[in-house]
Amino acid sequence: MKKWVFSAALLSLAYGYAQDNTTPQAEPTPMTMPAEVLQQIAAPKTEDKIEIKPAGRILIDGGAFGANKYHNEFVSGVAMPDIRAGLGVRYGNWKAKVDIGYAYNALSVKDVLMEYGFSKHTLLRGGYFVHQFGMQSATSSSFKISMEEPQSNEAFFNGRLVGLMLMHQKDKFFGTLSLFAENEAMKQTPSIDAVKGTGTGSQGMGMMSRLLYRPRRDEGNIFHVGISGAFETPRYNKKAELNHSSYTLKTPFPTRIAKVTAQQAFIDNATFLYKFSPELLLAKNRWGLEAQYYYVNVNRKSGFEAFDASGAYAMVRTIIKGSPYTYADADGGIATPKAGAMELVAGYNYTDLSNRKAGILGGRLNDYSLTFNYYLNKYMIWRVRASHTAVGYRAGREDTNLNLIETRLQIKF
Repeated sequence: MKKWVFSAALLSLAYGYAQDNTTPQAEPTPMTMPAEVLQQIAAPKTEDKIEIKPAGRILIDGGAFGANKYHNEFVSGVAMPDIRAGLGVRYGNWKAKVDIGYAYNALSVKDVLMEYGFSKHTLLRGGYFVHQFGMQSATSSSFKISMEEPQSNEAFFNGRLVGLMLMHQKDKFFGTLSLFAENEAMKQTPSIDAVKGTGTGSQGMGMMSRLLYRPRRDEGNIFHVGISGAFETPRYNKKAELNHSSYTLKTPFPTRIAKVTAQQAFIDNATFLYKFSPELLLAKNRWGLEAQYYYVNVNRKSGFEAFDASGAYAMVRTIIKGSPYTYADADGGIATPKAGAMELVAGYNYTDLSNRKAGILGGRLNDYSLTFNYYLNKYMIWRVRASHTAVGYRAGREDTNLNLIETRLQIKF
C-alpha cells in the first residue's frame, strides 16, 4: 500500500513539473503585431460618402420629308425634341435619380427612382422608370441605334410606369420581375373628384418579366436569346364609360420633327391583356444582328371578339471604323461603341394593328431604314437616318408613304 501511495505521489510531481515547464502561449501585444494590423485597428471607421452627379441631354434634329398624302402634316424643319436636366445620387448601396424633360413647350417628369443594390449582381428599383421588356427597354430614347426605336416597340411596349423591379444578372443568366401601375398614377390620384371629373378610379395594374440566356459575352463574340412577357389590366380613360375597359395601341412615323400618328388601334370592352416577345442578339467581330418579335392579345367581354396584334423588327449593324462590339452585362445588350467609332445600321420593321374579326383596323406598317452613327466622343453622337415608311389598312386614313432623311446631334452627360 505504501509503495502504491509513493508511486502516485511521484507521478503527480512529474505531471506538475511538466505543466510548469510548458512554454506559455504569448498574448499578442502592440509590439508583436504586424504593422498593417496596427494600422487597421488605429484607423477610424470611414462612413460612406454621398455622391451627387448632375446629368442632362440635348437633342437637335433637322429633317426633310416627302409624303404622298397629308402633306400639311409632314413639315420639314428643325426641332429640339428632348432637353433634360437631372441629378443622380449614390450613398453606399443606395442610388436615386431624378430627371426632368422639356420638349414642345412643355415640362414632363422622366425618371424618378430609388434602388438598392444587394450585390453587384442583384438590385431592387422602385419609382417611375422604364421596366425591362425586350432589348429596346435596355437603352434610353437617345441611344437607339436606328435613331428612333422600331415602331413595333412603340406599339407594344409601355414606356415609363410606377412600380418595383427586381433584377438579377450573373454569368449566363439575366432576369427581371416587375410589378407596376399604369402611367396615370403619376398624373392623377386614384380617387374620383365628382366636380372636376379627375382621378383614375381603380388603377390599372400589371406585371412583366424579361429572361435571357447569354452564353457568349466576349468582345467580338456575343450571343443571347431571351423572352419577355407581361400581363396587365385595362387603362384609365377620361370618358367614364371607357374607364378601365379599354386599351389604345399606336405608333408614330419615325421622326420627332413632325409628330404624326402612323397607326392607332382603340380596343374597347376589354378585360385584360397579355403579351410576349422573344429576342435574339448576335455579334461577331464588327458585325451584329438584333431581332425581336411581339405578340399581344386583348381579351374582351362576352359577345366581343378578342383582339390580337403582332410585329417584328430586325437590324443588321456594322462598325465601319472602330473596335469590335462588346456586351453590357447590366443592360442585357450590346454596349455603346467607343468614342471615335462609326457605324451603319440597316433595319426593317413590320407592325400589324388591324384585326378584321374584332372590327378594329389600326393599320399595317412596313418601315425600311438605313442609319449612320458617328460616336464623336464620350458625350456626343451624330446620327443620319434615311427611311421609307408605308402604312395601309387603317380605318379613316388613306394609305400613306413617307420618305425622310433626318440628322441629329445629341449631347448626353
